[in-house]
Amino acid sequence: MAFLHIFMLVAFSQVKQVKNERLKIKSDSTVVLMDSMVLKPILTEENNSSVLKTAAVDSVRTEIVAKPQKFKPDPSRSIWMGAIIPGYGQIVNKKYWKLPIVYGGFLGFAYAISWNNSRYTSYKNAYRDILLDDRSNPVLTSYMDILPKGYTIDMLGGWDTYTATLKTRQDIFRRYRDLSIILSVGYYALVLVEAFVDAQMYDFDISPDLVLNVMPTRIEKERNSPAAYGMQCRINF
Repeated sequence: MAFLHIFMLVAFSQVKQVKNERLKIKSDSTVVLMDSMVLKPILTEENNSSVLKTAAVDSVRTEIVAKPQKFKPDPSRSIWMGAIIPGYGQIVNKKYWKLPIVYGGFLGFAYAISWNNSRYTSYKNAYRDILLDDRSNPVLTSYMDILPKGYTIDMLGGWDTYTATLKTRQDIFRRYRDLSIILSVGYYALVLVEAFVDAQMYDFDISPDLVLNVMPTRIEKERNSPAAYGMQCRINF
């Protein structure tokens, strides 16, 4: 019976010692993550003392995930590439939804230039021919072809009035053609500026925290002086 008591005491002391060692390892050891490799503590016996070491766990699958870089367009590249190829600045900025607007504007100006130039050419040739042609024996027909259907020169006021009308229409369509060219150049410059500004302000903060508050306020002055009232401006960013 005494032997049984002694055996139980020895066993209990060994269990308590092992439990204390485990608690010590749990409180003192740390798991280190380095270069996506997991290290875990290993207990070894050296010189009759407990030594804590670390070793790599080969069974753990490691993967290195590259952090994606935030896209930021180059303003200089946007404007220079857009100057070479119209609309390419919007492509560099990844604003593809603007391309129909850009190319639609260019097509509209191209049509306006072409139509006004064709009308100007027609009236210019008609005005030149009516000045060179013999009214008593007309040979050239360009000024006759431009007449509205069902009308004659006499119905439009005679030769002199019709000649003045051709000259006026020639000047009008030449002015419209030149104006269309100037506006198309301005539109081209606007597309370049838009691409440059969009690239420059790509990461500009437009969150709701940008607030401008204007409110009435009461301004305190020195003692025994009446307070003043005015407007207060506060900007949050």
